[in-house]
Amino acid sequence: MTYEETLSKFDSYERFSRRPGLERIRALLSLLGNPQDGLKFVHVAGTNGKGTTCELLASALKAAGYHTGLYLSPHVCDFRERIQIDGSMIPREELVCTAECVFRAADRLEKCGTQANEFETITATAMLWFAEQKCDIIVLETGLGGRFDATNVIKNPLASLITSISLDHTKELGNTVGEIAAEKSGIFKLGCPAICGPGIPLAALKVIRHAAQESGCPLTEVPPDPFHILSDSLSGTRFLSCGTEFFLPFAGEHQLKNAAVALAALEVLKREGYPVPISAEQKGFAAARLPARLEVLSKSPLVLLDGAHNPEGTAALASALHRYLPGRKIIAVMGMMADKDAFHAVENLSCLFSRVFTAAPSSPRALAAEKLAELWQRQGVPADAAENAQEALSCAFSLIGPYDALVICGSFYLAGELREPALKWLKNKK
Repeated sequence: MTYEETLSKFDSYERFSRRPGLERIRALLSLLGNPQDGLKFVHVAGTNGKGTTCELLASALKAAGYHTGLYLSPHVCDFRERIQIDGSMIPREELVCTAECVFRAADRLEKCGTQANEFETITATAMLWFAEQKCDIIVLETGLGGRFDATNVIKNPLASLITSISLDHTKELGNTVGEIAAEKSGIFKLGCPAICGPGIPLAALKVIRHAAQESGCPLTEVPPDPFHILSDSLSGTRFLSCGTEFFLPFAGEHQLKNAAVALAALEVLKREGYPVPISAEQKGFAAARLPARLEVLSKSPLVLLDGAHNPEGTAALASALHRYLPGRKIIAVMGMMADKDAFHAVENLSCLFSRVFTAAPSSPRALAAEKLAELWQRQGVPADAAENAQEALSCAFSLIGPYDALVICGSFYLAGELREPALKWLKNKK
């Protein structure tokens, strides 16, 4: 099996199973010898901020000398971003070899009438590889929700984190922040430490507190505004935490909240027998990298790439653009998934963009470019629907001046599709 065939095989499984539950992933991992049972985890759920929090944690643990696994979703540019050890993606040949074992186990399950889904087979592949590589600790991001997420097959994590709660995936998780919090706090395990991020709505926080109490989990609630900011720009933020200076290479106030959750988790890990020196925290935070988190692709012209795809995420993006680009002409390329709240996402950004080119990302779940353009036009913003993402990018680049800014946003799928073409255009421009 080739690498490309392996990716196609993952893609051939159903994205969501019709019946939520952990029975399929348990059965699949059982056939593989339950590799997850010999591993140590930090489990991370939340509506937004999971990826950044996981990256910060994994980078700090690596800097402290731990053999650190990292499991993320979705990927932006390369599927192997999902499965990493010590900051390096799983090699292609090892992904193929490990996935083939999982596919054979999934075929055995199917013959018995149980069909694993896409995320379950990817999760099983990650667990098997992490076990084979004898990781000291794995930072594990949930895919969707928490209670019935395939990652929730693990036992007794070192810490369970909830970064934020807002309305997203309401069809699967519930129509209120309280219902969504109940699903995400389903990752709490009996007696295992739990942490929740700052700014969580009170209705959701009450649910989280109750879930922690029911599970006997000591709960750390990260306070709002935990740091003293020394300086901030699109390049990142310098801040003080308990008198220690840190550099966070991610822009925006919302990223400070993720950093606060990560530092709280590192404090818990110290008590659990995984000490991380302050110097490693500093080094790890400064070395952290993730694409499409208000990523600066170019400074002249200024081109930003962001994967915000729900109202909370686009509100954070709007706040950052107000702060860093006041009065600047901004052109946007935007594409979204049809199951996202596009109306409020557009509303959050409506006063920032002078012109928008919309495109449907390459996904069967994509929102039609014409529908997204219509939402912008209703807000009084000139918007044109492009045939595809590449055309939208080309149109935007044709209009951008040396002092203007271009923002590519709305979806990680769009970010992944346009990151390399944008970088190539910028290189050729020079």
